[in-house]
Amino acid sequence: MLNRILWLVAVVITLLLVVYQRTTGPSYPMSGTKMIGSEKVAFKFLRSYDTGKDAPVWIRVHDKAVTGKLIYKRYKSHDEWTETDMKTNAEGNLAASIPSQPPAGKVMYIVNLFKNGKEVVLTEEPVILRYKGAVPQFILVPHIFFMFISLLFGIRAGLEALFRRKDTKYQIGVTLITLFLGGLILGPIVQKFAFGAYWTGWPFGHDLTDNKTFIIFIFWLIAWFRVKKNAQRKTWPVIATLIMIAVYIIPHSAWGSEIDYTKQKTEKVQTNTTKP
Repeated sequence: MLNRILWLVAVVITLLLVVYQRTTGPSYPMSGTKMIGSEKVAFKFLRSYDTGKDAPVWIRVHDKAVTGKLIYKRYKSHDEWTETDMKTNAEGNLAASIPSQPPAGKVMYIVNLFKNGKEVVLTEEPVILRYKGAVPQFILVPHIFFMFISLLFGIRAGLEALFRRKDTKYQIGVTLITLFLGGLILGPIVQKFAFGAYWTGWPFGHDLTDNKTFIIFIFWLIAWFRVKKNAQRKTWPVIATLIMIAVYIIPHSAWGSEIDYTKQKTEKVQTNTTKP
């Protein structure tokens, strides 16, 4: 009975951490609502998009008297802001697009709505969108699967050490194998497809996603060796589990790969629109 309860708790904690990671990262769309006139306008702005295609920016506004402008420039650049009028598309939405950038290139943008001379800025701060290369599903799906399983078994190993105090080598072993496959093998391949480099964490960069994976793996490796010597040890499995949870609380893709355009030749975002 206790075994089933611990598995249930592990599943719940895992799902909560996965949802948290999904909804708090810098690539998750920014959404909200604003009043313009008597209408409440809902919006959802992209913060990640595949390179090679212009990222769409659109808002559903029922009041035909409302107009909009998209204002943008490359993030970390000396560019001037570029402004373009939003047009009504086939679906009846105010729409515009952000010119594509190379993988890891970022664009910051603002959307303003207007009615009867009144201007409404939809977001307090510019939205930052990062372009990425497309990752094949046969790479991305197993990467996500193995990372999910490693998190589940890692949490289960910590609960086992705390409450049952039995042999945790099996859970730790599954955690290590799936973390190695998902994070240290498939993870760099995903990174290569998305941003053109296999590893951008320590010692080559400061990508937190890469660094987090490496840190978690080291702690679980220590836990495995400690438990191998004494199957009843619980300290290191608990420590490794707490480290894993703490690391997963850090938003996914934080401090991720990005192009610093200030270190490149000054070149405005390619567009046919005019400056504000």
